[in-house]
Amino acid sequence: MRRSTAWRVFAGEYNDASAVVKGDGERVPSYVITPLGAKINRLFIVGVLTDVESLAENNELVRAHVSDPTGVFALYSGQFQPDVTKSLLEIEVPAFVAVVGKARTFEPEEGMVYVSVRPESVYEVNPDARDRWTLETCKSTLDRIEAVKEGLKLSQPNAYDLTKMGYSRDLAEGVVKAINFYRNMDVEKYVALVKEALNYLVPEKGGEELPKVDVKTEEENKESDDVDDTVLAIIKEIESEEGALWDDIVEKCMEAGLDRETVEESINSLMDKGLVYEPVLGTIKTT
Repeated sequence: MRRSTAWRVFAGEYNDASAVVKGDGERVPSYVITPLGAKINRLFIVGVLTDVESLAENNELVRAHVSDPTGVFALYSGQFQPDVTKSLLEIEVPAFVAVVGKARTFEPEEGMVYVSVRPESVYEVNPDARDRWTLETCKSTLDRIEAVKEGLKLSQPNAYDLTKMGYSRDLAEGVVKAINFYRNMDVEKYVALVKEALNYLVPEKGGEELPKVDVKTEEENKESDDVDDTVLAIIKEIESEEGALWDDIVEKCMEAGLDRETVEESINSLMDKGLVYEPVLGTIKTT
C-alpha cells in the first residue's frame, strides 16, 4: 500500500479541522480534512517543543506541544511508540524539533472533534530548518487557498476539473470534501494566517505582499512531470536503505543540468504526489 503523503500544514489550519473520513477495514487509512482541503493521514511539522508532560504511570502516555507561528500542535505518544516517547522526554525544552506523525481525532460527542498528532519520529533541528519549513508551508497553504477558490468557482465542485487545472489528486479530492463540509468557509482567514507566518520570518516585509500561486497550463504540467521523472530516477539511483540526503540529490540533479530551485520544487512535488517522503529531516526516500 502506498505510504500517505506527510502534509505540511500550519497549526492554525489543522486545529480548525473537524471533517473526518474514516477508512473501512484495517488497511484503509482514515483522514482529517482541513478547511483548505488537506487530506491528512500523516503530517510533517517543525516548530518549538514547548512542554512535555507524562499523563500516566511509567510514561505510558505523554502529551507534548509544538508551537509554530500560527498556533500549537498537541502531540500524544504512548507505550506503542516507546522510542518516540523516550525522545520527547529526553529533549530539553524549549527546543526546535521536526515531527512526522499520524493525524488523530477525539470526538467526545457528535459534532465535536478535537485533532492531535501521534508522532512517528521526533528530531531536534536548528532554527534554519524551522524557517525553511515555515516558508514551504506558506507555499503549500497558498496552493490550497487557490485550489479552494477555483473549486468554489465551479458550478458543481469536482476533483476531475481541479486535477485538470494542475492540482494533485489528493488535494483535488480534499478540496471537494472541504467545500461540501465547511459551509461559508472564510478563506481570507487563511490568507491572513499566511501573512502572519511570513511576518514572523521577515517582520518588516512579511505583510506587504503574498507570493502569487498561478494555475499551471497543460504545457507547464508536462514540463514539470518530465523534471519530476528525472529527479525521481536520480533519487532511486543514489538512495540507500535509509534514503538519500537532500543536498546529495540536489548536487546530482545539478550535474544533470537542473538548477537548484527547480530540483527543490520537484522534490516537494514528488512528496505531494506520495512518490517520496521525508523520514528524517533532510533525507528523502522513495515509497
